[in-house]
Amino acid sequence: MNVRFSCTPALREHMKKSGRSTLVVEVVSSNSDFEITELYIHLIKAAQAEEFRNRKGYRSAPLEEGEVLLPPYRLEYDEEVVFDLRKLWIFHSIHTGGIRL
Repeated sequence: MNVRFSCTPALREHMKKSGRSTLVVEVVSSNSDFEITELYIHLIKAAQAEEFRNRKGYRSAPLEEGEVLLPPYRLEYDEEVVFDLRKLWIFHSIHTGGIRL
């Protein structure tokens, strides 16, 4: 996998403020009549990162100022994946367009 992972300045600043430098990309599915599967990207603490690596089989990829943990599922990646922070009032969410199921 020859992919470059990076994040926007807004996300880097948010990571510094929160004291978290590890992003996790999780595949989540709903249990309703309409099966929806999507990616959930969020920041975690360093202690949680070990659990994702050891118990859940996630692999680590370098990020400018930290790391991104990728699930053990087959995903499609662009040559460059940029993570971005979006803010709506007091809520923050992390998005990317460079990873697909």
